[in-house]
Amino acid sequence: MSWLTPLNPPLTEWRGKSVWIIGASSGIGRATASALHTQGAQVTVSARSLDALESFVKEHPGSTALALDCTDRAALHAVAQELRSRALPDCVMYCAGHYKAMRAAAIDVDDMLRHMAVNFDGVVYLLEALLPALRARGSGHVALVSSVAGYRGLPNSLAYGPTKAALTNLAENLYLDVKADGIGVSVINPGFVDTPLTAGNRFSMPGLITPAQAAQAILRGWAQGLFEIHFPKRFTWWMKALRIMPNRWYFFLVRKAVL
Repeated sequence: MSWLTPLNPPLTEWRGKSVWIIGASSGIGRATASALHTQGAQVTVSARSLDALESFVKEHPGSTALALDCTDRAALHAVAQELRSRALPDCVMYCAGHYKAMRAAAIDVDDMLRHMAVNFDGVVYLLEALLPALRARGSGHVALVSSVAGYRGLPNSLAYGPTKAALTNLAENLYLDVKADGIGVSVINPGFVDTPLTAGNRFSMPGLITPAQAAQAILRGWAQGLFEIHFPKRFTWWMKALRIMPNRWYFFLVRKAVL
């Protein structure tokens, strides 16, 4: 394999393709669903908020809404089965997320478990429900929305960061296991995006972009056959540099900057 060969089959033609986006009531998920609909994809949107989903369908004729709590294993399987009875998705994107700032001085175990249930466990249920059918067909793409917060430990991210680190690792393992089956896998690592999840932040968010900008970055990454799609580059490259920095330097710089 050439070093220039895309890691995934490039996704460039969406007309008539079936796409299921979980976590599409707002933010990145909704914006990506809208962008794909514009390019002719048959989009199914899922989230807990039926009102938000119905609003999306009204604005995007031909799309489908299936309400879903991604932490409910049986419910996710039921929705996946309903989709499979129509058409097995060509692409599924897991964008559901939960975030609440947390530090060691005020650990909330219930909320930490909520982070894990939404940000990670739901992905496991999704793979359980769809992966055997995708492997049997020999095609498809699984996209998991993680975060640069999973690169290294960060202040206020005691609950959120570990779930995103786990999700990125899961994506890497999944890629290794299913590439030979003809299935693409991508992990999406956004920086700061103006969404309901970041609305409560009380600190400066460098490189903040809109959900629409995030969606376009995702589509470009899919078209290039990337495994990791990260944006905005002016911020995420700095985060990548911190990822390889020696621990002593890293802890000193982060504490000096934000603590």
